Amino acid sequence: MYDLLLKGGNVVDPSTGLAGTSDVAVQGGAIARIAPNIGSAEATRTIDATGKIVAPGLIDVHAHVFDGINRTGVHPDLAGVYAGVTTIVDAGSSGSATFGGFPRHVIPNCQTEVIPFLHICQTGLATMPDIIAESSINLDDTLRVADQYKGLICGIKARMVSPALEIMGMKMPQLAKRAARESGIKLMVHIGDTEKRYDPTVIRSLLPLLEPGDILTHYFTANPGGVLDGNGKLVPEAYDAASRGVWFDTAHGRMNFSFDVGRRIIDQGLLPHCISTDLTVPGRLNTVHSMTEMMTRFLGLGFTLPQVVTMCTANPAKAIGAGHRLGSLAVGRQADISVLELRDGDWMVYDVLGAGLRVTKAVVPFLTVKRGRVFMPDWGPRPWGWEPDRVLPAAAPIRGGCC
Repeated sequence: MYDLLLKGGNVVDPSTGLAGTSDVAVQGGAIARIAPNIGSAEATRTIDATGKIVAPGLIDVHAHVFDGINRTGVHPDLAGVYAGVTTIVDAGSSGSATFGGFPRHVIPNCQTEVIPFLHICQTGLATMPDIIAESSINLDDTLRVADQYKGLICGIKARMVSPALEIMGMKMPQLAKRAARESGIKLMVHIGDTEKRYDPTVIRSLLPLLEPGDILTHYFTANPGGVLDGNGKLVPEAYDAASRGVWFDTAHGRMNFSFDVGRRIIDQGLLPHCISTDLTVPGRLNTVHSMTEMMTRFLGLGFTLPQVVTMCTANPAKAIGAGHRLGSLAVGRQADISVLELRDGDWMVYDVLGAGLRVTKAVVPFLTVKRGRVFMPDWGPRPWGWEPDRVLPAAAPIRGGCC
């Protein structure tokens, strides 16, 4: 007898080649069987997924969920299992001096799987700016904490922003890379300086530091330090990085995502590997509403549903070194499943510059399965729920009168 049966959904999992109507059975927290017409009598609980998309559990590879410790940290379950997402990668909210809050307070009090990066700054993002002096980085302490929490900490995070680069220059990302290499973990680098104070060509020095498996995040940024030069052309180092296995993540956030920049990059052939939210408390209230809305944005940019699913399941799983257990609906894998609705309508989504993109398909969460447990989504981040902004009809012309 199966614990759970998701019946009649449109299974979409490019990583396994699954595409089409099928049933998914779960037993003991793992995927037990995927086949058409599994009898409801074979399961303790059956959920009708007819007309819904059944995908591997969504992975948000860049969010901030140091809830209760950093003021901007979202509760993991609000951004996770109650929003259609099964796994959240915390992109360096904590540093060596504050990381203990994750295993002691955050992770034990949520159902969403949280996989943290460790900020190269001792205090992480507890205060902004993060790095205010060379003493903000303690390499020995960073290495100690990375070793103490080996298997939990996924990588080291560095932010190419002011005033860190003005204070330390390229020494800052070099120290982060050294910490990652000596700890045997990945490096994630944030690009795009919202203060707009440092040399934008620093990207050409940064990209050669990145090794296969490292992650470049915010690469659709319109801020200085992005992957486009002054003429709107991709710097050659970006192609080189992609060719040697660096992962490119879009990470929307409050200040680092432009549709225009994204289109220019896409048109020049450097497609994103991962899409993510860079979700924070203020971001959720203003610009970054959900991972499913990130999917909506990329459908609107012309990507297919299988491409979008891959960019928030299989690819991020591989990028964080968890491809052996996450990002796929293969039998025997951990039962992490996102059941989604693809709604037809007329909506607008916006980038951080206020540019709008009109979309006719919106992805919204229907239910989430994490390690075999079922979670229903909350109401959603907007007053009307999960859908983006409705396109308002044009005002009707005034009839009558003399002119």
